Amino acid sequence: MYSFQLPNLSNIKNKILKISQNRNILPAAILIFVGCAAGFSVAIYALHYFPAQTQVFLQYFKMPEAKIPDKEKDSVQPYISNIAYEQAIIDAARNVSPSVVSIVISKMVPIYEQQFINPFGDGYPFGLPGFDVKIPQMVQKGSELQEVGAGSGFIVSPDGLVLTNKHVVSDNKAEYTVYTNDGKKYGAKVLAIDPVQDLAVIKIQSTDTIFQPAALGDSDGIQVGQTTIAIGNAMGQFRNTVSVGVVSGLGRTISASDQSGGFSETLENIIQTDAAINPGNSGGPLLNLKGEVIGVNVAMAQGADSIGFALPINLAKRDINQVSASNKITYPFLGVRYVLVDDKVKQKYNLSVDQGALVSKGDKGEAAITPGSAAEKAGIKEKDLILEVNGEKITDKTSMSKIIQKYNPGDKITLRILRSGQEINVDVILGERTSS
Repeated sequence: MYSFQLPNLSNIKNKILKISQNRNILPAAILIFVGCAAGFSVAIYALHYFPAQTQVFLQYFKMPEAKIPDKEKDSVQPYISNIAYEQAIIDAARNVSPSVVSIVISKMVPIYEQQFINPFGDGYPFGLPGFDVKIPQMVQKGSELQEVGAGSGFIVSPDGLVLTNKHVVSDNKAEYTVYTNDGKKYGAKVLAIDPVQDLAVIKIQSTDTIFQPAALGDSDGIQVGQTTIAIGNAMGQFRNTVSVGVVSGLGRTISASDQSGGFSETLENIIQTDAAINPGNSGGPLLNLKGEVIGVNVAMAQGADSIGFALPINLAKRDINQVSASNKITYPFLGVRYVLVDDKVKQKYNLSVDQGALVSKGDKGEAAITPGSAAEKAGIKEKDLILEVNGEKITDKTSMSKIIQKYNPGDKITLRILRSGQEINVDVILGERTSS
């Protein structure tokens, strides 16, 4: 049997009294008590005033119960996130991926080989028999179809209409092939090119396939700071690459050009995002967390990181509807060159107003009024200052082209014009502008 000796209570009491007489113990005890009370108060405050953020933070520490792996079941179970934000990105990318396509551009290119040629033909150089001279030259020997570029797009109708960028499919001598996310290959035909925006609609050449169109959102409700998801054929090699960022800015105006410099244009009312948009992403969708398309990826800033741009999807809805109905994209056309009036323009031309569109020649002397246009037929003249379109004022934020695009070819509009110091009204029947 084990023996147990009781502790000496008098010794314990003496030690406790000695510790209590130490002057450093009491302040330390008070500090510990105050620290615990403060920590408890902060925790209560956070739970009361930041419940959502606290819940997300606590989700990081929710660990699944340990279990014995079941190879047959676990190998096919998709990852499910405990964090709602992360799962929303996963769902959006998964749902739209069947609608995102890679567009491969192919052209007949010449094949060259090196041959040694006598520059003197069949004769002898300098009239010296036996003196044979041959120099290497590159000689074309036929041509072959080669891939020369790539871009992205997304399906917008069950019969295979695909929205992409104009600069992706602008070469009318090229052939276009579409690859869907499941690896299937289809030929594609360019149906319509937008004459104003960097947009185009192509058609997948298949009559027996029903495609899954992407859901289109409303770009007018976009907020700076909201999450964006970009999907596309990054670098022309990595299909359906997904990147995530936020809306960094709205209403941007940029000058964009392709890598060869052969295509350039000014784009207005553009969405800026820090989601990675790489070469090959052009024409791919920019999504919100619902998986809805809010933009069409169009450009990235050279020499900068995390600055990409997308066209608002609401600009493209008009194109989709027109192509579905008539296989073409048209815009109303007035037919004037102009500069928006600001303080500098007002001072330069000694104007009496600081807003409007001043009809004037181009920088290289191009005519201010397009011959045969709606403007010429209505009698608009160079140096006319157009103040309003159907009562809507023209300003630096509301340009005349933006206002005109609200109408259709054949619509009648009334222009308020300042001419020779007097304001007059001029009625105009808008013409039609199509891609060449």
